[in-house]
Amino acid sequence: MNVVAEIQRLNERELELNVPLSGSWHQKYSESAWVYVGGLPFELSEGDVLCVLSQFGEIEDIHLVRDGKTGKSKGFAFIKFEDQRSTILAVDNLNGFKLLDRVLRVDHVLKYKLPKELQEDSDSEDEGERKQRGLPGHAYEGKELASDFDLHKGVDVFAAPEESHKEKKKRKREEKKAKKAAKKMKKIEKKQQKIFEQVQKRRQEQRLKEEREAAQREEEENGKARKEKEGKIRALEE
Repeated sequence: MNVVAEIQRLNERELELNVPLSGSWHQKYSESAWVYVGGLPFELSEGDVLCVLSQFGEIEDIHLVRDGKTGKSKGFAFIKFEDQRSTILAVDNLNGFKLLDRVLRVDHVLKYKLPKELQEDSDSEDEGERKQRGLPGHAYEGKELASDFDLHKGVDVFAAPEESHKEKKKRKREEKKAKKAAKKMKKIEKKQQKIFEQVQKRRQEQRLKEEREAAQREEEENGKARKEKEGKIRALEE
C-alpha cells in the first residue's frame, strides 16, 4: 500500500471510529508546521504552489526543490504554515488530489530545516538590511543632495524638475517590472481558479460518495432489522 492510500485509510478509519483530535495520528506532528508536497506538476512555480496551499492557512515559508544545474522543479516542495493546525487541513484535503493530471502526496514532516544555502541567503539579506539602516547617512543613500538650480538665473517653482538619465532608466525598469508582475499575477489567478474548481469538484464528489455509502448502510441495516423481525415472528408462530 502506497503512502497516499495509507493516509486516506487512516483518515477514513478515524472518521468511522469518531476519534477525537487528541487521539488522532496527526498529534505525532503537533510540534511541526511543515508539510511535504510531492507529485507537483513540474511547470508550477513557487507562486503557483502558494496559491494551492494557502487555501488551508497562512504560509510562512516554502522550499520548492529544484535541480541544481537546470533550475527546473523536481516536482516536490516543503511548506511551512504559520498555524500548525493548517497542516492537518492540507494533509486531509489535498493528499491524493489530482492536480493537472498528477496525483499529489501531502504528508506531515516531523523535523525539517531549510538547506544551508537558503538559510545563509536569508541571514545575509537580514544582516545587510540591519547594517544599512545603522550606517550614518543611510537615509540619503542613492539620492542626489546637490541642486542644479542657479540662484543668479532664478528658479521656476512651477516647472517640473528635469528627470535625470538615471531616474528615467529606473522609472522604465520599474514600469517594466510592474507589467511583468501584473501579467504573472493574472496567470497565477487563472491557475488558482482552475485549481479551486478542481478542489470544489472533488469535495462535491466526496460528499456524494459519502451520502451514497450512508444510504447503502442504512438500507442494509433496515434489511437486517426486517429479517430479524421476520425470524422472531416465525419463531412465535411455530
